[in-house]
Amino acid sequence: MKNVLLSADSAISVFAVPDEAADNLERYCSEFCCHWFYKSPDAAKYRVKMGNLIGAHYNEKDFIDYLNRHVCSEQSALITTLTGVYCEDELPEEYVGLPHFNF
Repeated sequence: MKNVLLSADSAISVFAVPDEAADNLERYCSEFCCHWFYKSPDAAKYRVKMGNLIGAHYNEKDFIDYLNRHVCSEQSALITTLTGVYCEDELPEEYVGLPHFNF
């Protein structure tokens, strides 16, 4: 398991995820938010109708749920939320350099 930084235009959180997901974080996150949401029946609860459009409402915790339920046998978990930290420039030293994805 490796630590990664995830956010959804909110405070950055640190999650432990399987090595494969951490090493390819952008690919896993893109698959989640750009493909799985619009194709999987399991993602229906995240879809919202906005007038004539269908959108998706999700955050980093939903990505972790996706990893745990549909992708990885090794379970990911929240380590901590960095209260008041919204961008990489504000990261405490121990988190600088970790893979980061903002949804």
